[in-house]
Formats: sequence, structure tokens, C-alpha cells
Amino acid sequence: MNTATATSPDLTTAFSGAIAPSLTTDRRKAALIAGVGYVLLFGLAIFANFFVREGLVVADDATATAANIAQSNGLFRVGLASFLAIFLIDIVVAWALYIVFRTEQRDLSLVAAWSRLVYTVFLGVAAIFFFQALALYDSPAIAEAIGEAERNAHALIGLELFNSAWLIGLAAFGMHLIVLGYLVVRSAVAPRLLGLLMIVAGTAYVVDTAAHSLLANYDSVANVLLVMVAVPSIVAEGWFGLWLLFRAGRGDQGRSDRNGVSHRDGAALDHGGADAGTILQSRPSAVPEELVHQFARGTVSPNLQLGVAQR
Repeated sequence: MNTATATSPDLTTAFSGAIAPSLTTDRRKAALIAGVGYVLLFGLAIFANFFVREGLVVADDATATAANIAQSNGLFRVGLASFLAIFLIDIVVAWALYIVFRTEQRDLSLVAAWSRLVYTVFLGVAAIFFFQALALYDSPAIAEAIGEAERNAHALIGLELFNSAWLIGLAAFGMHLIVLGYLVVRSAVAPRLLGLLMIVAGTAYVVDTAAHSLLANYDSVANVLLVMVAVPSIVAEGWFGLWLLFRAGRGDQGRSDRNGVSHRDGAALDHGGADAGTILQSRPSAVPEELVHQFARGTVSPNLQLGVAQR
């Protein structure tokens, strides 16, 4: 009889007992958190970007922009607060999505999470320029130091720098969607078409950022690129948010994935940072020590650890 097959129950018990207590959030709960986050992000982004930024900022017209913001100062401040809320919610969503997809492919799930966090950092940096513009419009000390026309020009530059910083971040967000879409495609529980749409949307974000850099006449194709980005991203992210809320993580308990390992076991085997020393304390004697070290490094698949792929 194959040794790995014979000892797999003991190995499962050892690893589960040593590691499972470190896991505090299951996939369904994480999916709900991410789904609620997506709903909030969807509403906040539409309001902050289209109603506030697009509605108040007039490109290449510092005087008109200053007049708009002076007339709707409260709206401008709420828009800034909305961008800050998006910044914070995105951190939670990145974490939750990692949990949802770590049983599919832990390394790629980490890449997706880190890509979203990079985008979030750029959004936070971009928000600094909103604060700068607000200070230029409202600060009495700055008003005494420089004239109104110069102050308005500096404020408009700050608002344009917000767009530039955010644009770079959106390239990282595009990478996030591409990797996440791939994880959705390879998942046995999510619609394949949803993953493909997410890959298309992510690619569109990257292409749009590249076009800003490469095309001197970007304005002439801006409307086409806007549609190219907006349509797949709204459809894909809206669908993905609904899937997270109502479908993701349901029926995980006791259900076997395509490799023959239940998601419950997969969750127990995701070591969540446990080191080899912790696992070795409860290791049965039949389990090779080297295998435990490889497991702690994340270099051994659950199938090899459990022996379920060997008959």
C-alpha cells in the first residue's frame, strides 16, 4: 500500500489540528464582506468621480473650476470624503477577496490582493491633491501670499495631478482584475463568462493608461476608450459583486473540488502563517519531517500532503 495513502488521515488530523485555529474567516463570510464592499464602492465611485470631480472640474479652465467649487464647496468636500471612504473600503475588499480565492490558487490570490492594494495606495496619494486644491481655495494665508488667478491655476494643477496619480493606479487595478478573472475562470463554482469579462475589463484599464502615455492625440480617441473601459468594467464588476453576495462560498462544507480535496479541508490546510515548528509538535511519526517543512513554506500541494491523488 502506498505510504502516503496509508498515513493521509493522520496527516490530515495533524495539519488540521495545528493550523485550523489560526483561520478566523471562512469563504462565505469573506465573500459577503467583499460583496457589500463592492456595492458601497460602486455607489461611492459614481458619486465621487462623475457627480463631483467631473461635474465641478473644468479642464483647462481654472477660473470656471474655482467658481464651481466655491459655489458647491460642501459637495466638493463630500466628494473628497467619498474618495477617502473608497480608499479604506478597498483595503478590506482586497483582504476579503484573497480569502475567497486562496483555495483556488494561493499565490495568484496574493498577486490579485497586492495589485488591488497598489491601486489603493495610488488613490490615497491622489487624494492628497484634492486636499491641496481645497487648501488653495479656502486658506486665507495662501490668499494673502499669492493672487487669485495664480491660486486658481495651482489648484487646477492639483486636481489634474489627482487624475494622473489615479490613472497610474488604475493600471494596477487592471492587473488585479486580470488575475482575479483568471481565478474565476478556473474556479469550479463561478461562471466562466464572468471571469472572461473581468479579464477583458482589466485589459481595458491597462490599455487606457498606456494610451494616455503613448498617444499624443489621446483626446481624439478618449470617448472610444471610455466606452471600452466603462462597458466591460460595469458589467463584470457589477456581476461579480452580485455573485459575491449571493453565490460565492455557498455549499463549501463537505463539497469536494476538482482535485478531490474538500474546501473545508483546503481551508484547514491553508497554514495562514503557521511555521514548521508549530506543525512538527503534533506531527505523527509516519509523516516525513521534510514534508512538514515544505508544507510550511507552501511548496507542497494539498494533494501530495494528503496523498489523495495517489491510489
